[in-house]
Amino acid sequence: MADWASNIYRTGSEYMEFSKSLSKEEIKEARSQIEPWLSALFQSEHLSLLLGSGFTSSIGYLTKSSATGMGRIDSFGCKYEEQLNAYAEKSAIACGRGVANIEDQIRAALALTEGLEIIQDPELPNWKQALARILNDFITSLLETEQGIDEKIKEGSPDGEIAQSVLISFLMSFASRTATRERLNIFTTNYDRLIEYACDLIGLRVIDRFVGTLTPIFRSSRIDIDMHYNPPGIRGEPRYLEGVVKLAKLHGSLDWHYADKVLRKWPVPFGAPSKYFYNVDDPVNKVMIYPNPAKDVETLQYPYAELFRDFSAALCRPNSAIVTYGYGFGDDHINRVIADMLTIPSTHLVIISFDTAGGRIPKFVERVGRDAQISLLIGNHFGDISNLVKHYLPKSAIDTITIRKSELIAKRAQSQQPPEQNSLKVDERESTV
Repeated sequence: MADWASNIYRTGSEYMEFSKSLSKEEIKEARSQIEPWLSALFQSEHLSLLLGSGFTSSIGYLTKSSATGMGRIDSFGCKYEEQLNAYAEKSAIACGRGVANIEDQIRAALALTEGLEIIQDPELPNWKQALARILNDFITSLLETEQGIDEKIKEGSPDGEIAQSVLISFLMSFASRTATRERLNIFTTNYDRLIEYACDLIGLRVIDRFVGTLTPIFRSSRIDIDMHYNPPGIRGEPRYLEGVVKLAKLHGSLDWHYADKVLRKWPVPFGAPSKYFYNVDDPVNKVMIYPNPAKDVETLQYPYAELFRDFSAALCRPNSAIVTYGYGFGDDHINRVIADMLTIPSTHLVIISFDTAGGRIPKFVERVGRDAQISLLIGNHFGDISNLVKHYLPKSAIDTITIRKSELIAKRAQSQQPPEQNSLKVDERESTV
């Protein structure tokens, strides 16, 4: 059992603890254990990647751009605010987060406005205005985060070049899967479009539930569609087209807009100025970025029911693996699906985090148990996305040349053994037959 030191890793039967900084020898030793383990794990029959706010924060750090924070709202400026904050704190404790953040407060405010509307309280207009103001400010902050990252990358500054290289290498390490494996499933709790932006940089095709060209419409039908091609002169089943991933944004997106009983994706460029899209006249009812409620309202309402069904279906099956990065295990409804997945013996969970997320990660690991099915990369060294890409993530390539090279090296190593060892192996094989 890990004691959650400054930097720890646990991969299979290997477990090591380090101080805040690792020497070159320690990095080399850790890499010799972590990289082969992740290489094998990333080729699991079913692979999913769950990204939290730490993913955007890490890229924002590389570009020296401020990422949108999830701190508390200072003031709504309305009646019942004290009671609302008390309820938000209570729900945060129930979810395991400990301290309420902006999501807990907005969720509580949304519930409050519904109650005020039922009893026809005269404070209802004030709360609607406050919510519209706060949501507009929050979305503007998200757009400014995107704009800061986009500007640094486009201007070709050293920080931007490093961030772009890290972003591409990170995602390609997961997306580079052999044609016999299912597509990578990417899930995120983030509202920004950094993942979509990275896919555009790489040239990955994204399959989600939106169908259309100008303003794609969210469809409740299953997304069991894929992209295939028929090689010339070959009959039989078509082959998978490379460079395709599936994406689901579990908490919505800042460019999702609900109107006329239809959920659409608005054409908002990444890095667009805040005035490009907002202020929205009614962000409470039109912009689909609802925070995570403690009582699973998300999993019951459109479109979140479909998204969480995708999440559960992707994870809870044999030979499935999920890697989390930048996710603090503060969403109980997501944690429950992951815990259910681990009841299947052939599944595996990899947790990569800059810290213990306020103790939530150790609590989840200890509550679930299943140490043999959970790998850990925790700490300021292992959680640094630059270190991950440089030292530990597998090579982002699935070409047959690399595979055949490895096979040839293995065969030549075997053929170069002393003759008596080779003859001994032949005799062993004959005796077993």
